[in-house]
Amino acid sequence: MTSFESDYNNGAHPIVLQHLIETNNAQSASYGFDQWSEQAKDKIRQACDCPDADIFFLPGGTQTNATVIDSVLASYEGVIAVETAHINVHESGAVEAYGHKVITLPSHDGKMDANELNQYLQAFHADPTCDHMVFPGMVYITFPTELGTLYQAEDIEQIHTICQHFDIPLFIDGARLGYGLMSFDCDFDLPWLAHHCDVFYIGGTKVGALCGEAVVFPRGNAPRHFFNIVKRHGALLAKGRLVGVQFDALFTDDLYFHIARQAIDKALQLRQLFIKANVPIKDSPTNQQFVTLTNSQMQQLLSHVLFETWEPIDDTHTLCRFVTSWATTDDDMAQLSQALDALNN
Repeated sequence: MTSFESDYNNGAHPIVLQHLIETNNAQSASYGFDQWSEQAKDKIRQACDCPDADIFFLPGGTQTNATVIDSVLASYEGVIAVETAHINVHESGAVEAYGHKVITLPSHDGKMDANELNQYLQAFHADPTCDHMVFPGMVYITFPTELGTLYQAEDIEQIHTICQHFDIPLFIDGARLGYGLMSFDCDFDLPWLAHHCDVFYIGGTKVGALCGEAVVFPRGNAPRHFFNIVKRHGALLAKGRLVGVQFDALFTDDLYFHIARQAIDKALQLRQLFIKANVPIKDSPTNQQFVTLTNSQMQQLLSHVLFETWEPIDDTHTLCRFVTSWATTDDDMAQLSQALDALNN
């Protein structure tokens, strides 16, 4: 059955898989000190226009978020995020498990409002009892957001400026970074992003890799002994080449960006199918599309295609998520079209 449940329900992109096969019999150093990991780091530095960047490969997104946040924050500090942030909702308290509170601000379609961030930080530092509170030591945003929305360059610039004013780092979760950058509504590129934050990661798991994320400290500003911190978090692969080889392929001939654009193209096709079927759909320029289905429509569609039931809207309607990826095919779209046609018959 065709699945639109997520962008990581396939294996690896064929070119990535082929590179893994081609390098399989070659021996190498362990823990990421192999030739392919080094090649991948150089290619990422070039793509980011950050020649001095510190780059580390980790297995998955939750480990990456928890490890980066723990490495940057002092024991008494927390991280500011919106209520819908992945670290607040869908990571089983991984950040809190290492002793750091997630300090939440209101979510505006998944995004953080710069004015609200500034007001919070000003109020915190003006409070005479702030020494008794969790100190805000980092700001975390996702691009794209968990709700398929995008920050514009002006939004990120404002948040980054506020972080600089209060001397706290900005961390951008890029689990779906490729899909955000390749959206037709995105008004900046990877080098711009790299120069407007203190740390970010390039998601591989959801953009063509079997697994793996690339953490980038763009100015060579990785915390001391970050390698040790990764190991302490259980996020250091003995066969570090597993991720390095994949990113070596993804950042050769712009493969990462090409396959992300393919997913955006399919998402736009999917969007038109729902519009044609008169199904209400939220405004999302990324590979995540959110539609409102009656519960009967939802059950009928689930007998033909798979997707995620996001949250109930009322007693008779449910918000559902459909996700495209680098692996979404024309046949997948045809099956969805047929299933939507059946809703109107």
